[in-house]
Amino acid sequence: QVRLVESGGGLVQPGGSLRLSCAASGSISSINAMGWYRQAPGKQRELVATITNGGSTNYADYGKGRFTISRGNAGYTVYLQMNSLKPEDTAIYSCNADLGVYGRSWGQGTQVTVSS
Repeated sequence: QVRLVESGGGLVQPGGSLRLSCAASGSISSINAMGWYRQAPGKQRELVATITNGGSTNYADYGKGRFTISRGNAGYTVYLQMNSLKPEDTAIYSCNADLGVYGRSWGQGTQVTVSS
C-alpha cells in the first residue's frame, strides 16, 4: 500500500558526503513517521535517524553531528544528509515508514560504500 524508493547511494572516500532520498507513494496518509536504517554484512540492522510528522528527530549516537534527516516541503519525501563519512558507515541504507496500526513499510535499500 505504501511504496518507498531510495536513491543517492554510492562510493565515497572517507570524509566525503552523500545525500540519500526516500520517496513515498501510495496511501501516504497512514504514515506517522519515517526514518533510515542501515545493515552492514554480518551485522544486525540498526537505526540511523527518524523523523515524525511533527518534525521531531532522533539519531543514533554515531550519527550525531554528522547526519541530518529532513522532510521535503511537499509530500512524504525524506532525506538523509551524511557528512564526514567513515569506513564503518558502509552498509545498505533502507528507508522505513511507520504506518501505525498497519505496521511498517521498507524500501529496497541503497548501497553506501566508504573506502579510499
